[in-house]
Amino acid sequence: MRWLVFLPLAVVVVLFALSNRDAVEMRLWPFDVAWVAPLAVAVLVPAALAFLFGACIVWLSDLPARKRGWSAQRRAAALQRELDRLHALEKSAAADRLAGSA
Repeated sequence: MRWLVFLPLAVVVVLFALSNRDAVEMRLWPFDVAWVAPLAVAVLVPAALAFLFGACIVWLSDLPARKRGWSAQRRAAALQRELDRLHALEKSAAADRLAGSA
């Protein structure tokens, strides 16, 4: 399913990179530094960095929910162990009653 989304997007990115190979000069105002790169690089690298930054923000904002989920899983496992112990105890008591009445 992911390929249905990824493949067309990858094709568009490759076509964009192949179509925009002209060099552009980029500057940052307070600094006297110029960087010359193909237009595709000048557009795609900041876009990729922005995507990664957004993904990090989403991942960090999801941490509390994941922590609650891990806590709930640990609690459910502890409750399941307690339930299994009580079932074993109940079977043992039932077997003792049957053995005692015979």
